[in-house]
Amino acid sequence: MKTLVRGLATALALIVVLAAIGWLLLQRPDIPYAALEARYGYADSQYVDLPGGVRAHYRDVGPREAPAIVLIHGFAASTHAWDEWVKALSTDYRVVVLDLPGHGLTRTGAAYVARPDGYEAVVDDLTRRLGLSRFTLGGNSMGGEVAWTYALDHSDRVERLILVDAAGWPTPGRGGGMIFKFLGNPVGRRVLKDIEIRPLMAQALRSAYVDPKLVTPALVERYVDLARGPGHRDILLGQRPRRAATAADLARIHVATLIMFGQDDRLIPAADGEQFHKAIPAATLILYPGVGHLPMEQIPQRSADDLKAWLAAHPAPAEP
Repeated sequence: MKTLVRGLATALALIVVLAAIGWLLLQRPDIPYAALEARYGYADSQYVDLPGGVRAHYRDVGPREAPAIVLIHGFAASTHAWDEWVKALSTDYRVVVLDLPGHGLTRTGAAYVARPDGYEAVVDDLTRRLGLSRFTLGGNSMGGEVAWTYALDHSDRVERLILVDAAGWPTPGRGGGMIFKFLGNPVGRRVLKDIEIRPLMAQALRSAYVDPKLVTPALVERYVDLARGPGHRDILLGQRPRRAATAADLARIHVATLIMFGQDDRLIPAADGEQFHKAIPAATLILYPGVGHLPMEQIPQRSADDLKAWLAAHPAPAEP
């Protein structure tokens, strides 16, 4: 009996040691911003210091005198999500894309304090710094939630609204894969902060893109690397509750609004797009069969053409 107990104790100790070694091997340090900028920056990347300890990365492409379109990426994504739309739109429009705090190449210093309206504040600060008094505002996923929230709080500045698989409608039972289950509890968030997240990120991206051919090693590598920017993991894993959409609130949005949704979105159901469409008085809804969470990347040409046609049919109102 004693021999059995000693054997079990030895096995348990060995398991603990191996687990500790595995934990240490899996941990990944931050990647310096200089390395990230060299790897993932653009020739036209620009940076600006904003209030609250934010050094924002953005691109400002297209004719300065043209109508402006500002695009906001989703959770854990970056300006790269809009690359194809930037190409398609920037001949006729001034297109501004930015990285939110905790994302992409935007830096946050020790003075930065995450708060529920922090992303809207960065959009407001940057657009004012660029001299944009009124503009068309668009966003995907979490960026769509930032966009409609901004339109509610700054109705004098938004002239048209574009919601691409937008978040914010309070629908329970979201999908998205194991990484989102980890994000749903504090222990999981603590684990994700230190371990190698590449397998979980790859699984989440396959859920988002639907077409597995689009989830290339380079795409997964970019998402993982940019999540390791100094301070990014603390912001990504410390997301605060944000405003939930209600029909009463959204009814106050009176600008022309385009709602685009992939019908096979596994992260946010297409039914949410229909709810946005019902709630916003001047909304147009386009549903894409066989498309997932990121139409601007999965079907870039088709979605950009649809957007340009809608923009032409809904010209921006004259400034008051």
